[in-house]
Amino acid sequence: MKRVLFIGGTGTISAAIVRRLAGEHNWEVWLLNRGSRKEGIPEGVHQIAADIKREEDVSEKLNDLTFDVVCEFIGFTVEDVERDYRLFKDRTRQYIFISSASAYHKPAAGYIITEGTALANPHWQYSRDKIACEDFLMRKYREEGFPVTIVRPSHTYDERHIPLGVHGNNGFWQVIRRMMDEKPVIIQGDGTSLWTLTFNEDFATGFVGLMGNRHAIGEAFQITGDETLTWNQIYATIADALGVKLHACYVPSDFLAAVGEPFGYDFEGSLIGDKAVSVVFDNSKLKRVVPDMKTTVCFDQGVQIALDYIMAHPEECQKEDPAFDGWCDRVIRAMEEARQSVLQG
Repeated sequence: MKRVLFIGGTGTISAAIVRRLAGEHNWEVWLLNRGSRKEGIPEGVHQIAADIKREEDVSEKLNDLTFDVVCEFIGFTVEDVERDYRLFKDRTRQYIFISSASAYHKPAAGYIITEGTALANPHWQYSRDKIACEDFLMRKYREEGFPVTIVRPSHTYDERHIPLGVHGNNGFWQVIRRMMDEKPVIIQGDGTSLWTLTFNEDFATGFVGLMGNRHAIGEAFQITGDETLTWNQIYATIADALGVKLHACYVPSDFLAAVGEPFGYDFEGSLIGDKAVSVVFDNSKLKRVVPDMKTTVCFDQGVQIALDYIMAHPEECQKEDPAFDGWCDRVIRAMEEARQSVLQG
């Protein structure tokens, strides 16, 4: 039986992978996290309660354990992966680092994205940190044979989240609430840029196929679904699932970045550095290595799964955000006033 360690293991992406592996008989699954989230962890999964940032304590608790695969889901800086390298260089046959598709150049020279697309993102520190992590790990692979695999997810969601382009710091619910109240909702740009959304159960298929796979060592893979939609189609699909009419207000991304920053909304990073740019992912490299990878949950199905869960779990998922609601009203009003001012001369 193979042994895998997830650093994290309870998030949107990793939880689906843990559930998948817990249902199989050839993997012994371990989680290393603070142990604050017990719900949803499958029976039979082992847990090491520790803060990964406390390196000495983690080393002691790992004792003499070794792993076939170590998966890092909460590494965001070079310091994080340097620590992991020290902890696991002699403990694992494969180290999988979760990077981000936002690391690709914005905008790229072409909208078809492959693993060979240049990495550069001047708009988002999060992405630049992920690039620096990749650089460190690949250098260790080239110089020392450290068995790293890089995985770059794009916009992955689960039953607890509705993917959106523009939302507040409390998440998606306030936008859903506005749709249900038939209030206008903000869509960046003109809504025609292309975007890819991936349900976490589909992501898990691609990820599990890379685990223990010798062809994955020293390589980077993007894992996304094959369904590409415009943002207009994404919002219209959500509105259809809610049974309401979509009232869209289109706002330029640079305007949103400028008026969002004073209120703590980082739209330069999340929009200009990511969602405002058209991307279509070429997943042929992944599919050569993981032939089972395919989209089984299309977006209209995923949205319905998520809405069913969200409506049934109001305390967990329905987080009101009156500050963001008021900000939306002001932005929408400003756009309408500008339109009227031009028309009136």
